[in-house]
Amino acid sequence: MFALTVLLGAAMIVATALPLVRKKDWWIRIFDFPRLQILVIAAATLFVFLLLVEDWSAWHAAFALLLVLSVAYQAYMMYPYTFLARQKVRRASTRHVQRTIALVFANVLMTNRDSDELLAIIREEDPDIVLAVETDGWWERELDVLAETHPHVVRQPQNNTYGMLLYSRLELVKPKVEFLIEADVPSIHALVKLRDGTLVELHCLHPRPPAPREAEDAKPRDAELILVARSLRGRDVPAIVLGDLNDVAWSRTSYEFQDISGLLDPRVGRGFYHTFHARYPVLRYPLDHCFHTKHFRLVRFKRLRKFGSDHFPVGIELSHEPER
Repeated sequence: MFALTVLLGAAMIVATALPLVRKKDWWIRIFDFPRLQILVIAAATLFVFLLLVEDWSAWHAAFALLLVLSVAYQAYMMYPYTFLARQKVRRASTRHVQRTIALVFANVLMTNRDSDELLAIIREEDPDIVLAVETDGWWERELDVLAETHPHVVRQPQNNTYGMLLYSRLELVKPKVEFLIEADVPSIHALVKLRDGTLVELHCLHPRPPAPREAEDAKPRDAELILVARSLRGRDVPAIVLGDLNDVAWSRTSYEFQDISGLLDPRVGRGFYHTFHARYPVLRYPLDHCFHTKHFRLVRFKRLRKFGSDHFPVGIELSHEPER
């Protein structure tokens, strides 16, 4: 029992320390994801270790201290996404339809075939904009019914799990598909005209994750995020960045993205809003994001019900209130 506790504790210490190394290898960056799981296991291991040790020595004290530091560091990294932190985005003072924009975005899981449930969710939410990623030709045919109510459409279906479809009730100005970093990983960029005429930059992203059979390291993902962040730095224009970013909210890359771009995360001070994995409650992380500039206040933000994908869809409504 004691040996197993030490081995498990040592694994949690290593899992905490590895992301501190400034390396992009997938097997290092992957430990950015399960911070909550590492914290829980490390805390439980520490508790058991304290119960089992009778005659304390220097190494016992050092091991316990490393476990304490691991728990503290993981808590520190996740703290902004707890209810203890101050909210960065305030609630909208009032809801003026002319100034609001409602969005639903979802990773559909390309092999998933439950389009009816996703369409039902979209009809219930009645958003102005729908973004679907991991969409191939089959998903394009299924979701194109949305063009009846959302006539401004950008289509980039692909069979490599990086296709994207964008449907908008609001006018899209100069929409374009770009391949910012990799030739087979698209992103969609457009100006959205709100009902009062305000133009809002919209950037829809789905970079490749650092994972086996995907990418050997996090360089392509991080490069795409930082490239978009730098394009927004220092510009006083309303903007929204959303999508499955294949990165957790509490990674150093995510914090760096927010620092460079100046964008805000409405989840700060409100909760984790885990969106992946929909099928395994103990293995859930916040991978689907919506960042926006200080010009907006929050009307609502919620994780929607699952529909057969490994991701939950997300619904968010923002109010353009730059004067506040």
